[in-house]
Amino acid sequence: MRKSLVTIAVLGTLALPTAVFAADAAPAAAPAPAYTVSYNVGLFSQYIFRGLTQTDKKPALQGGVDFAHSSGFYLGAWGSNISWLEDDGLYQNSSLELDVYGGYANTIGDTGVGYNVGLLQYIYPGAKVAATGYDKAETTEAYAALSYKWAQAKISYGLTDIFGVQNSNGSYYAELNGNIPLGETGLTAIAHIGYQDFAGAGHNALSYTDWKLGLSKSFASGVTVGAYYTDTDSDRGDDSAAGYVDASGTYLGKTAFTAYVSKAF
Repeated sequence: MRKSLVTIAVLGTLALPTAVFAADAAPAAAPAPAYTVSYNVGLFSQYIFRGLTQTDKKPALQGGVDFAHSSGFYLGAWGSNISWLEDDGLYQNSSLELDVYGGYANTIGDTGVGYNVGLLQYIYPGAKVAATGYDKAETTEAYAALSYKWAQAKISYGLTDIFGVQNSNGSYYAELNGNIPLGETGLTAIAHIGYQDFAGAGHNALSYTDWKLGLSKSFASGVTVGAYYTDTDSDRGDDSAAGYVDASGTYLGKTAFTAYVSKAF
């Protein structure tokens, strides 16, 4: 989730003679708004989260709303259809992920380095199936990120058990992201590598690395189209024990290709 910062440009003015007719004076610039509200919606051929399919390779409709204050504080909510909780036999009537988040983002002086800290709550409505050996999937994470130009480094830390894995609080996800403009082509290269660590005794087999490579193109209308390839290193012969195979036998972390179209308002 990318958060845009509201910046205020201060324009210098030349000293003018005191006898200036009002008609000749430049109109005063409108003050910058104290806050902005933006929206986004997208259609994806599947929903990939940290290298794992959340929709069993089926399409996902996603959208969100963001409130950003000029001070740097922001709040937002985002949602997507999912199927993994039902596919894994963990929930009944569960087809929605809702994320609610808030934080503070700004830049460090004139360095061009941005920072972003916040809290994120993952919400999964539905009825949890009893005696599965898993907790409820709801997860709370704190995150912190540093960015410079097109590069970003981010870490997310689990304040609760994460995504239903019992006794996993203290798990973390570390990632490096790049959205690299390709000259005058209007294309942006997408690059990502992440490592999901699961804390807790006996959870080492769950930890894995994922990566992503792709391209996107944005238009003045706010529409973006793109596609990316994702994969993980979790295909080690113990996928079923690690929880990467759902009840239908689908391996959730295998090589995947995703195409999408989105629009920002």
